[in-house]
Amino acid sequence: MAEEDDARIRILQSLRGKICEAKNLGPVSGPNRQRDLCTFCTISLDQEEVFRTKVFDKSVSPFYGEDFYFEIPRPFQCLSFYVYAKSVFQRELPVGKVSIRKDDLCKYSGKEHWFSLHPVDPNSEVQGKVHLEMRLNELITETGQIGQHLVVRIIECQGLPLISGQNCDPYATVSLVGPARSDQRKTKVKKKTSNPQFEETFFFEVTRSSSYAKKSHFQVEEEDIEKLELKVDLWNNENLAQDVFLGETRVPVKVLRDDHIHKAWYLLQPKGNGSKSKSDDLGSLRLRLTYIEDTVLPSACYTPLCNLLLKSPDVKPISASAAHILGDICRERYEAVLPTVRLLLHHNRFVPFVSAVAALELENTQEANTIFRGNSLATRCIDDMMKIVGKNYLAVTLKPVIDEICESNKTCEIDPNKLKEGDNVEVNKENLQGYVQKVFSSITQSSSSCPPLMCDVFRSLRHLACKRFPGDPHVQYSAVSSFVFLRFFAVAVLSPHTFQLRSHHPDPEISRTLTLISKTIQTLGSWGSLSKKLSSFKETYMYDFFKSFQEDKCIEKVKKFLDEISSNVSKESSGLEDAVVLKEGKKNFYKTNIKQNNFCFSGKEALCIINVKNIKAVEKLDESAFNRKNMFQVVHSEKPLYVQAGNCVEASEWLEVLGQVSRCNEGRLSTFHPSNYTSGAWQCCKSPSNNEPGCKPCTTTVLANLQLDIDCDRETERIFSLLSSNDTKLQNMEDACASMAVYQGPQREQEDYSKFTIQEPKETFQTLKQLRNIMEELQRQHNIRNDTTAQYGSLDNPIVGKTS
Repeated sequence: MAEEDDARIRILQSLRGKICEAKNLGPVSGPNRQRDLCTFCTISLDQEEVFRTKVFDKSVSPFYGEDFYFEIPRPFQCLSFYVYAKSVFQRELPVGKVSIRKDDLCKYSGKEHWFSLHPVDPNSEVQGKVHLEMRLNELITETGQIGQHLVVRIIECQGLPLISGQNCDPYATVSLVGPARSDQRKTKVKKKTSNPQFEETFFFEVTRSSSYAKKSHFQVEEEDIEKLELKVDLWNNENLAQDVFLGETRVPVKVLRDDHIHKAWYLLQPKGNGSKSKSDDLGSLRLRLTYIEDTVLPSACYTPLCNLLLKSPDVKPISASAAHILGDICRERYEAVLPTVRLLLHHNRFVPFVSAVAALELENTQEANTIFRGNSLATRCIDDMMKIVGKNYLAVTLKPVIDEICESNKTCEIDPNKLKEGDNVEVNKENLQGYVQKVFSSITQSSSSCPPLMCDVFRSLRHLACKRFPGDPHVQYSAVSSFVFLRFFAVAVLSPHTFQLRSHHPDPEISRTLTLISKTIQTLGSWGSLSKKLSSFKETYMYDFFKSFQEDKCIEKVKKFLDEISSNVSKESSGLEDAVVLKEGKKNFYKTNIKQNNFCFSGKEALCIINVKNIKAVEKLDESAFNRKNMFQVVHSEKPLYVQAGNCVEASEWLEVLGQVSRCNEGRLSTFHPSNYTSGAWQCCKSPSNNEPGCKPCTTTVLANLQLDIDCDRETERIFSLLSSNDTKLQNMEDACASMAVYQGPQREQEDYSKFTIQEPKETFQTLKQLRNIMEELQRQHNIRNDTTAQYGSLDNPIVGKTS
């Protein structure tokens, strides 16, 4: 079983982006117009909502500014963004939507686009697929005539949408449609399921002949074949109300000309004749999207590339290493550094690599006051490292005071040009000063919580800066403060939602307060003379405000803090990891969170607390157990705990994090029951014994660094994809190395390749050849797997049928 798991191929999908703003939103249906209502946006995979912004105040052009990121745990057809308005009675009224088919997401990846909003038509809100079989049979009628009959078997459906948050009661109508006919049949209603098993067969007369001799065996007249089609509609049975349309597919009968039996999966499609209304008056939505789909091969395929990257810190010069080359050719793509950083972090190779890269940058830095100010490979690596490693550090240090600022909502505007009527600038200044003091104190008193790895990096930067500028007594501090204050704390204060300190983008007034606090913190933490600090403010009001902090001996506090996080004393773990919340979510009336030691469901008081050490398995639960989707089970020393997540993304995240924290527990189960025990038997295997061992093997949890959440195979695949997409630049770099190695005169030709950092052409060329060989082999492995792509019409590759 372990060998089979190691050999598996994983298709991993993720979506990252930003809902930026809407413009000129049109009226909603009914007497209330949009300008009288507040709005919000949602993101849906097919018809399942997986993300929602907060509600924004009345505006026809609201700025949402909401970042999002999530792993996509299941196949999907369409990604949709909905704009809703809240009515005076708190009803959610659809304004419009943007729908992008999965195959089209690559067209918009990585850039911002304006999308026109389209009407939300119930007949177009579909998802799922249907499995059907068609064949032609001959039939002798009562009068002795021979006719052709179409036999249709509706086998099953998968992935039908939830209706009002619950599994639907689906049934299918099956029609044979032609120019002058429309024969319809209907299946039985299946209760409370999104994956109904119908297994019903229907017969339709297609042609009829006067005698057996006039028709050749199993032949159907060409004109009938061309004009007839099978139409399958899925509906939700509403009993007392009008049934809800779930989707349709149309299959031309002529598919049976070449094959008398046709059996395939079809994607359900919207009604083509659904209500059509103009969309040009509904407004538009600005979005930034990055969709990534990685085909992750077995681990052994990535060993050569991974090993080459991990040798990077030892390569002399560092510019000839594989990791540096990747950063060099992808310098325009900020996200390109992240997989390398993750890989180096997981294998404890980050500090020596970033130290070597920082030393190279310092060689080209001429003035101490410009140290680490650019967007270089070193600064990008350290930025990404702090976001990953320092996530919990930020939560411990800043989240309490950020929550207080956002929830107390005191006015802090001190710009005379922005004061509102009735504002008192002195009161506002006092409010702002109080907030700044709290944030500044939280930061400067947090050295004991600073992660050891960040301290190691800061210690190295301090040493390198002193070595490069031995005559400057301040550079040892500015080298560290340029990261920890300017690129870490100040940025987190400015955009707390980006660092998961708040769930949503703050409203404009709070954002303005955070901007003023961030500016002040950035200046307080920067290292230099008082005159330089004050001159950094262009605004007179900020100049006057900042001067009030000098009496508080802020410089001494900053110096002490920087000394503590970059001293030569090796820092031990503070033990705060035990209090780190790894996952939070809300469902119905309770809140769930997981800490390192306990898994807890709580509302006003704890509903359930489970010691993580007692977890024996964490697995999905069949929806048939409780007729509910997105359920999982936590099997522990007592009876199983069944939990319903809010959506498929949240369920996947819970399974991942709980699986990781419990993967090494003693007494882990090898099998589990995918359903529940009720009415004297397990519903999955029908065993009557409540103590019967499970009937299905447990999922093997992929080893990952729990605190950093790193999947090394996936990160290496991302690196391979980046290298492959920049193949032309790799070739140019090879040409540059060859040219520089051969040409022995003045290095004029290097100007042609100034975009690359090539210190030693022969060493760099050797690494490039190694990369080329490894990439060719990895591509060959991918090609082998691609040859086994699922057949068109299979469950994994369903047919996109016709619409009305």
